[in-house]
Amino acid sequence: MSFEKAMLGGLVGACALTLLNETARQFVKDAPRIDLLGKRAIAKPLMKMGVAPPQDDNLYWITLASDIFSNSLYYCLIGLGNEKNAYRNGALLGLAAGIGAVALPAPLGLGTDTTARTGQTELMTVAWYLAGGLAAAAVYQLLSDK
Repeated sequence: MSFEKAMLGGLVGACALTLLNETARQFVKDAPRIDLLGKRAIAKPLMKMGVAPPQDDNLYWITLASDIFSNSLYYCLIGLGNEKNAYRNGALLGLAAGIGAVALPAPLGLGTDTTARTGQTELMTVAWYLAGGLAAAAVYQLLSDK
């Protein structure tokens, strides 16, 4: 495994996911609001610790950077598998993340209105994380081909 190739693939996957979210939320009524989920995931623990979370644009940019960073690390796990299985592994990572993004916010106290508002919202959420996994796989495999 090449760590650099895996990280670059992960970064591309994370950026693909973020680009899908940021674009679609402007135009699609039932689009997931992964951005709001991220804001809540940052603000809620801070408030429980008695710390005022960042507001407005500051919270948005911190969330965006945190999402890209954490999703890059997650998608770079594609490099742990055999290069020949990059697309399968990317699909599995993307599906797992998408299902988690739909199923976990409610039990974590982050609400259901961000990624599980409607059936369409749930489907788009899973599809976007899947797209991120496949983008990571494509870059990883492209860089790994000799």
